[in-house]
Parts: sequence; C-alpha cells; structure tokens
Amino acid sequence: MATIASATPSTPPTTHIAPAKPFAEFCAFWRAFFARAFNPYRPELHYMRGPGPACRAKHMRDMGQ
Repeated sequence: MATIASATPSTPPTTHIAPAKPFAEFCAFWRAFFARAFNPYRPELHYMRGPGPACRAKHMRDMGQ
C-alpha cells in the first residue's frame, strides 16, 4: 500500500465570520414562518371549478335553446 506524505500539514481556516446580530438567524426564521403561516392569500379558493354562467349562456344560444 502506498502512502502520500505532505510537506505542509493542512490547517483549518482560522477566520470565523461572526453574524452581525447574535439572533439574526433566529429572527429570520420566525419572520419567514409568520409570513407563510398567516398569509391571507389562499390559492385554492381562486381555482376555477368549471365554466361560468357567461360560457353556459353563449353555448346555449349556439345550440339553439
């Protein structure tokens, strides 16, 4: 079995970027949670369920009834 030796050992990075605010991630999570949880828009209420009265009136007129 062959081994590879390195002349310089790898060192972990020494710079650590601290967040601007200690609770920034915590606040961002809850802000996004409340924005999604209490969003008044409900798309399932706006889906079309079939042709409306104008379409029925037009096709009934075309059928001769």
